[in-house]
Amino acid sequence: MESPAVVARRLSDMRELIGEGEGDGRRPPAVPPVEPGTAIPSPGRMKRHWPFGKFPMLLDDGEPIIETTPIIEYLDAHYPGENRWIPPGEMEQRVRFLDRFFDLHVMENMSKISTDPLRPDGARDEFGVQKARDNLNIAYDWIEGQLGDPWGVGEKFTLADCAAAPSLFYADWVEPIGDTRPQLAAYRARLLAHPAVARAVDEGRPYRHYFPRGAPDRD
Repeated sequence: MESPAVVARRLSDMRELIGEGEGDGRRPPAVPPVEPGTAIPSPGRMKRHWPFGKFPMLLDDGEPIIETTPIIEYLDAHYPGENRWIPPGEMEQRVRFLDRFFDLHVMENMSKISTDPLRPDGARDEFGVQKARDNLNIAYDWIEGQLGDPWGVGEKFTLADCAAAPSLFYADWVEPIGDTRPQLAAYRARLLAHPAVARAVDEGRPYRHYFPRGAPDRD
């Protein structure tokens, strides 16, 4: 099996990149930073592998692996490193649950709020946006007190944290976590300080103006 070629992937700041590289036979290759102005895959190229033509997608020996969780699981299985993103044993169910929680109840509601300004005049969904804000606050309140230390399920950085990082990064922009959820706010800060997350955030700064509601001057 050849090392993966990243056709396209979205970093946690609405930037897009293309990368290819040689792996060492065990780990996928590192994807170099992409400078502003670099071409991104055309919808037609993406749709050859996935009819929706959407990110993220990874090609390994010509075979597409689609969506973030399957990509992480695939890399964990075929190119394992020192860190196991889905630890076996009793923590596996918790990791998978938090992955779904952050994707469905944080990221999805954040996306509803942040993309509403892209709708045409007269087609805005004020009711849906308010419902998404309410749901985000329910999610914030529920997860407060449920988190491990220092990461989502304890000492290991896992798939759960991969889901939490971009979800909380953006969600706090559109509906602040605030001071009444100190554990969640501290967890978000630790996520943003993690080297891999910090790199993604820093490399995406030139693209922040694409955030539909405008990125705040922080983080």
